[in-house]
Amino acid sequence: MRQIKRRLFLFVALMLLLMTVGGLSLAVANQESDYQALELFTDVLSIVRKSYVEATDTTELIYGALRGMLATLDPHSSFLTPDMYQDMKDDTQGEFGGLGIDIMLLDGVLLVVTPIEDTPAFKAGIKAGDKIIRIDDYSTKDMELMEAVRLMRGPKGESIRLTIQREGLPEPKEFVITRDLIKLQSVKSRLLEDDYGYVRLSQFQERTASDLKTQLQTLREANSAELKGLILDLRNNPGGLLDQAVLVSDLFLADGLIVYTEGREAESRLKFQAQKDGTEPEYPLVVLINGGSASAAEIVAGALHDHDRAVILGEQSFGKGSVQSVIPLGDYSALRLTTARYYTPAGISIQARGITPDILVPQLTLQEQEGRQQLREKDMQNHFAPQPITPAILQGASDKKELSAEDRNDYQLMRALDLLKGVNILNRQHSAA
Repeated sequence: MRQIKRRLFLFVALMLLLMTVGGLSLAVANQESDYQALELFTDVLSIVRKSYVEATDTTELIYGALRGMLATLDPHSSFLTPDMYQDMKDDTQGEFGGLGIDIMLLDGVLLVVTPIEDTPAFKAGIKAGDKIIRIDDYSTKDMELMEAVRLMRGPKGESIRLTIQREGLPEPKEFVITRDLIKLQSVKSRLLEDDYGYVRLSQFQERTASDLKTQLQTLREANSAELKGLILDLRNNPGGLLDQAVLVSDLFLADGLIVYTEGREAESRLKFQAQKDGTEPEYPLVVLINGGSASAAEIVAGALHDHDRAVILGEQSFGKGSVQSVIPLGDYSALRLTTARYYTPAGISIQARGITPDILVPQLTLQEQEGRQQLREKDMQNHFAPQPITPAILQGASDKKELSAEDRNDYQLMRALDLLKGVNILNRQHSAA
């Protein structure tokens, strides 16, 4: 028995040694206490292996202990088995089989950060802030985050049932969603009207910044001139890679601090500066955010706001201001560990606070917009008919790009476009004066 305990002790010590990658080590102020705690662990492990009613797998027991250890920290730290680690790498590369939903654990509750645009979860009506209380027949109470992810992943064409608790609904609602191959296109762009561009960033992946640069050039070519304004849509963007958030911010900033991080170790205390090369022209810029804008999306919004490069419009963002480092381990598993907090250039931590828009604009539904319409002269009986517009004024009007019905029904987008137009009108008036 003593020999088994000794071997198990050495095994656990080796596992803990692997966790010192990047300087993560046990506190040495009280070594005797640490060794006593390790001995307690090996005692329990030995008893389970010897006396549990069924034979056990030591690796699975160790994995379970590591998952429990990381679960005592914050909602974003976790132990990744080899399969989970591979799934995470697939996410950043933009292709996997599943629902297209970003989730987190909050006080033991499985919470939807945001459904990713154009995915099965988005189309089914899953919303940011929804609480997932069951996945098929499994209760999510006390379920680990990565276990929930594994349950929702699966082959294309298979269905899954999510039971959702949503604020405003009297009772939980079930959603049956068919899994699909999630190919995430993180950047989409188009001209809203002549001279006014729109770019949607749905996530920050490995090629997001380079794709954004390409599509901005495509917008200029489609417009046959420089843009007079751009809307950068970060709504329901759950974040992603920190380096891509820095590069995206750098496209719009010629110099200055973009973001900095503060942690316990020297390696986690970093500063990221903007570079002049490749900076976009100084056209007016509006950034759209909402409660589903998190992490890397908040870095971009915070940097552009603090440098007065953009007006932030929409609703309060999610408030995830921590940095996770992924630390590979020897058996192809990994730690996803919170190692730092990040701060905007003005020194503001958005952790549990979020980015506050310069202009607060709720996303009204179509019915709410229609309810706000007022009586006009044309609605009154026996009103005078409008006089026809002269041909000279109409000349060239047919070539003007028209907004789509979908765009017109996006209240926040329309307010952002109005703002860009207003800025250009004021600039013209100022120049004329």
